[in-house]
Amino acid sequence: QVQLVESGGGLVQPGGSLRLSCVVSTSILSIYAMGWYRQAPGKERESVANISTGDTTTYVDSVKGRFTISRDNAKRMVYLQMNNLKPEDTAVYYCNGVRAGLGPRWNWGQGTQVTVSS
Repeated sequence: QVQLVESGGGLVQPGGSLRLSCVVSTSILSIYAMGWYRQAPGKERESVANISTGDTTTYVDSVKGRFTISRDNAKRMVYLQMNNLKPEDTAVYYCNGVRAGLGPRWNWGQGTQVTVSS
């Protein structure tokens, strides 16, 4: 079973930036589409950003122009650069493999908390 370890969260003021990292314990990360998800208190987990095996990226409308997903297959890493953060971005952020029309590919990791507050 692939393990996912997210890091890089923290407390940031509105307008600030954070870079999240996800270590994926597979030597063949290149064959998987990957995504970042988030779950805010009292809300369901939602997809935030996806990156295909060919590095095509897609974003939920609420983060377009502010977040950037990227990957480094050799390092087994997936990243989420978050700029101009807003209080509504406050959530626990997770990464996982993406399967079109299906649920997440692997068990969830522990996630990383992002809190945007003044």
